[in-house]
Amino acid sequence: MAGVFLTRRGFAQGFAATALAAPSLPGAAAATVAPASVTPQLIEAAKKEGKAAWYTAVDLPVAERIAKAFEAKYPGIAVRVERSGGERIFQRIGQEYASNIHAVDVVNSSDAAHFIVWKRDGILAPYLPQDVASHYPAAQQDPDGLFASWRVWLCVIGYNTKLVSAGEAPKSFADLLDAKWSGKIVKAHPGYSGTIMTATYQISRDIGWSFFEKLSQQKVMQVQSSADPPKKLALGERAIMADGNEYNLIQLKEKGEPVEIVYPSEGTPLIIGPSGVLKDAPNPNAARLLQSFMFSVECQQLLVDWGGLRSFHAQVRDKDGRKPLKDIKLMRDDPAAVEKEADRIKARYTQYFKV
Repeated sequence: MAGVFLTRRGFAQGFAATALAAPSLPGAAAATVAPASVTPQLIEAAKKEGKAAWYTAVDLPVAERIAKAFEAKYPGIAVRVERSGGERIFQRIGQEYASNIHAVDVVNSSDAAHFIVWKRDGILAPYLPQDVASHYPAAQQDPDGLFASWRVWLCVIGYNTKLVSAGEAPKSFADLLDAKWSGKIVKAHPGYSGTIMTATYQISRDIGWSFFEKLSQQKVMQVQSSADPPKKLALGERAIMADGNEYNLIQLKEKGEPVEIVYPSEGTPLIIGPSGVLKDAPNPNAARLLQSFMFSVECQQLLVDWGGLRSFHAQVRDKDGRKPLKDIKLMRDDPAAVEKEADRIKARYTQYFKV
C-alpha cells in the first residue's frame, strides 16, 4: 500500500495520558456534563443550518442507511457522509485542522485511540445525549462528555464455505500458519483501518509479533479496509480471511453468501468505535442533533439488525440467531496503549507485509 501516514505524535506534540472510557479502563466515572435532550429549539436551529458533515469509518451502506433514516426523521437537514478507514479519517482531520479548515461536524472512528488525541488537543465539544446518560454503562462514556462508544464489533477470522469445509477450517490464529493456507489468505492493513490497528495491537500483545512474521510468509493478499476481506471471501478470491469485520460477514451470511465466521480460540479482538462532535463544527446544532440520533435506540437497533453490529444501549437487543458477546472469548481492548504504540505498530507491521 502506498501512502504516507500522519503519526499521532505529528498530530500533537508530546504525549499526556488521557483516560478513555473503555472496557479496558475500569473505574471510569459517568460523565459530569448535563445530559442533552432533543428539543424543538434544537431541531429548529438544526433545520436553519440545513446540513451536517459526518466523517465515519462504518461501512458505507450502513452509513448511508443511517443518514437516510436521520433525514427522514428530520426533513430539511441533509447529511453528507464522508466514509474512509479510521486511520485515514485521523489523517484527514489532522491535515484539515493544521490548515485551519473546519469541515466536519460529527466524527466516528474505528480506532478508539483517536479520541484520546482529539480530546488531548481540545478539538471535541462536550455534548452528552440523553440516551447515553440514561442507557449506556458509565464505562462507555467519556467522563467529560466529549464522546461515547457508538458502535461495538469484533475482528474475526472467516472462510468461504464453498472452498473450505467446516472440519478443515481454521479454529485459531495459529491454524492460519498451516502451509495448506499459503496463497489462500486475505487480510487488511493497520495503516488504513482503525479496526485492524486495534486488532493488530491486541493480537501482538496476546500472541506475539512472531505470529505476524510467520503469517507474512503465507503469500497473503493485502488489502486496505477491514471491510475488504469479507468481500474477497464472498467472491471466492480467497478461501480464508485472517482479519476483518464480523458485521460484514454477518450481513453477507444473512444474505445467503457462502461465508462463515470463526471466533479464534486464543480470543477475538474487541473493537470500540466512539463518536463525538467537533468543537469547531460548521453546523453545531445539526451536529448535536445527529449525535443524539446516532445514540438513540432507533439508530442503535438499526446498527444491530441491519448492520450486524453490537450495541451498549441497554434497550437494544441482539438479533435472533447471532452469537451473543457473553459466549465469545474476547481479547481486552486498550485504546490508551494503541494510541501510545500506533506508530511502532505500523512500522513493525510493514517490516513483514511489504506492499
